[in-house]
Amino acid sequence: MGISSSGIGSGLDVDSLVKSLMAAESAPLNNYDTKTAAYQNKVAAYGKVSSAVGTFQAALTSLNSSSTFSALSTASSNKDVLTASTSSGAVAGKYKVNVTQLAQAQSLVSGGKASTSAMIGAGAKTTLTFQFGSVKGGTFGSSGSALGLDVAASGIAGGSLTINGTAISTNGTTRSARDLAAVINDESEVTGVVAKAGTTTTAADLFKTFGDVVVPDGGSYKLTVGGVDLAAAAGGESVTAATIDTALGETATKNALAAANITVTGSAANGDLQFLAADGSNISVTEAVSGEVTGGIGVQPGGANKGSSTTATAGVTLSASDGSQITVGGNNPAAAGLTAGSNGSYIGAGFSQDGSQNMGTVTLDTKDQSLQGIRDAINKANIGVTATIVSDGGDNPYHLVVTSNKTGASSAMKISVDGVDGQPPDAAIASLMGYDPGGAQGLTQTSGAQDTKLTMNGIEVTSKSTTVADAIQGVSLDVATLGSSTLTVTKDTGTVSDSINAFVKAYNTLNSTIAGLTSYNADTKTGGVLQGDSSVRSIQSQLRRQLTASVEGLGGKLTTLSQVGISFQKDGSLAVNSSKLNDAIANNFSDIGGLFAAMGAASDGAISFDKSTAATKPGEYAVNITKMASQGKLASDTALTGSTKIAANTTWTVTLNQTDPATETKVQNIAIPAGTYDNTQLAAVLRAAINGNSTFAGAGDAVEATVGSDGKLSLASSKYGEMSNISIAGVTGTAVSDIFGGASATKGSDVEGTIGGVAATGNGQTLTAAGGSNAEGIQLTIKSGDVGDRGTVTFSQGYAYQLTLLSATFTGKDSILQGKTDGLNVSIKSVADQRDKFSERLTAIEARYRAQFTALDTMLSSMQSTQNYLTQQLAAIAANN
Repeated sequence: MGISSSGIGSGLDVDSLVKSLMAAESAPLNNYDTKTAAYQNKVAAYGKVSSAVGTFQAALTSLNSSSTFSALSTASSNKDVLTASTSSGAVAGKYKVNVTQLAQAQSLVSGGKASTSAMIGAGAKTTLTFQFGSVKGGTFGSSGSALGLDVAASGIAGGSLTINGTAISTNGTTRSARDLAAVINDESEVTGVVAKAGTTTTAADLFKTFGDVVVPDGGSYKLTVGGVDLAAAAGGESVTAATIDTALGETATKNALAAANITVTGSAANGDLQFLAADGSNISVTEAVSGEVTGGIGVQPGGANKGSSTTATAGVTLSASDGSQITVGGNNPAAAGLTAGSNGSYIGAGFSQDGSQNMGTVTLDTKDQSLQGIRDAINKANIGVTATIVSDGGDNPYHLVVTSNKTGASSAMKISVDGVDGQPPDAAIASLMGYDPGGAQGLTQTSGAQDTKLTMNGIEVTSKSTTVADAIQGVSLDVATLGSSTLTVTKDTGTVSDSINAFVKAYNTLNSTIAGLTSYNADTKTGGVLQGDSSVRSIQSQLRRQLTASVEGLGGKLTTLSQVGISFQKDGSLAVNSSKLNDAIANNFSDIGGLFAAMGAASDGAISFDKSTAATKPGEYAVNITKMASQGKLASDTALTGSTKIAANTTWTVTLNQTDPATETKVQNIAIPAGTYDNTQLAAVLRAAINGNSTFAGAGDAVEATVGSDGKLSLASSKYGEMSNISIAGVTGTAVSDIFGGASATKGSDVEGTIGGVAATGNGQTLTAAGGSNAEGIQLTIKSGDVGDRGTVTFSQGYAYQLTLLSATFTGKDSILQGKTDGLNVSIKSVADQRDKFSERLTAIEARYRAQFTALDTMLSSMQSTQNYLTQQLAAIAANN
């Protein structure tokens, strides 16, 4: 193919000619661009309106929430001690709070092991059952032995004793358990340890033998107990056991002994006379004799009595206020009857199951029976405790630490160790992990389960956690440390005022945006991009119409925006009269919520208003209940005896809230801990065992267990309605019939009734107004009460609620603005398609022009060549002539 260039042959400027012609041909492209720009400007304008509507909707959010109008603000005078937050139901007030104890979780630690992975025991399959409840009675601490006679004589030297690192001020006057307890308690605020002196008791056989005392002429005998003279005789006189008993019955002797804090049991005549000092004072029993006296304490009749002296002492019991280990030290703690080191266990206590907390079981296979394996098995079971391993750096450094995930005194643990399939547990595991506050304590408690304790305006308050809810109705305290603070709760009028002003500002922004896009500027003689657009004008007019209407369904004093100081100005904007708004907030705070938000309330306190829908019409609707919701239930046919024994390896199959068709996970085998229980304990244990099943818990299935005034035990599904049911069958151990007899289970039922005179739909305890009625969408929860007329439910739609619904029609799918934008985008695409087609035509036209001029150029070039040839030939002819 040859190489050519436009105009190369003839000199014709083909490019300039084609460009000039194509410039004329391309002129219509400007019209397409102008149309596209106009459409795009309108799309951008609609986007501005849509954005302003979105901002307006966002400003309505706070006003559309009923919680905004029930909120209160709190102020704590000492935020280091506590802070607070409020919810619905709170009221304004001022409260003086003094925190004396913080809630904590129980933590237990095992004895030390040399390895974390070494096998413990023989590997017999073993289960750990965790129960949660309260430690009842007794103390947590350690009991010391009775003080020695050397202490009674010369006291406890200084430096002998420290408790939790604090020196106890013992000295030569610390000679009794009472004295020792007093000096220990002087440091209780520092140590957290309280001491109680034991009861001093003389030997049980002290007066087992008491020979009649015979005093010779010139001799004497005197019997003294705790400094109180009980008997005395001079030459020729005698003292018998009966004489002593007679003296003990005399008022003067009784008063003297009482003054010495001494009480008496038994009698000398019976040989079981004992003296006791409840405050731990030492009791000295002394016989002072002179001459050849015979008989007396421990002396047969006629036997010589050279005089005697004995002193009875007691020890102290230490208790830790927070259930922590007590560290005993000093250079001679044994003098105080105490053992050096870390001490602490429950003494004389018992355990009471908390029925509201689920029981958990951990199965230990052979591979799990090391510290590491036990830790992992416990954590994997997810039963409300966390296990870790810590090292103390000693010869057997590794300890398993088990901590309850919950704080509070009712979250103390009892850990039972059992075998599987009727076999005994592994003895080594049982010794390591068994823990019962009322029995064997294989684990050591390092932190006791305790509640938060405080006083509120002098009233004692306890809480399971450091969050104290509803000590003040609707107020939640977050307690951080011990101390005092004054809490002030006031109406949160600032949030309401700010929300109203933000709403007015957002409306004015929307209004000015629409005005700017639709107006005409006479000075510049230009109109807005959306001038004359009826859709945008419609948005503006609909909003104004809604804002000038009154709110229906309210029972309060406020029904229009003008009553709270909001009014339209000449330019169509809103303005707020702050003085009038503040006055409305101050005097009609309870009514402002209904003016803005969608509010519903039932006149019956046992009925709660849950929600409504966009279809719900404002108004007051009567509520009538024809049938209350019920729970699926299994109740014993006879009263419990008050003491029920559950045999070892008892397993029941529990079917709970079974569906139709049946669901396998609704049927579970439940192990019931062995033991002998009173009625309350049995109900708590059954509830905790069933609710501790992870499958049931994961599906939200649970039971309630109660013992009625008739003594009958009832297990009920915690759910209400047609799908609420329960049944139990025995597998091993104690038979179900041993407790429930031949009772049959009953299914639950849904609530039935009408709202606004129209039959409503019941689902459990919820009742929803039927479609097609004015009350459509109102949902109520019927918590309790009787069948029959149950008052009314009132519903209103405030400005914010109505404006939110209205604004939703302006933007989003199938809305006014979206429809307009979609139409413009279609037009833009159409113009683009037309422009593309016209551009294709221009390309063809340019090609044709270029071809034509190229042909002309070629022809001119040929003619020029011919001309040149002829010119040359003619010139040659002329030259030859």
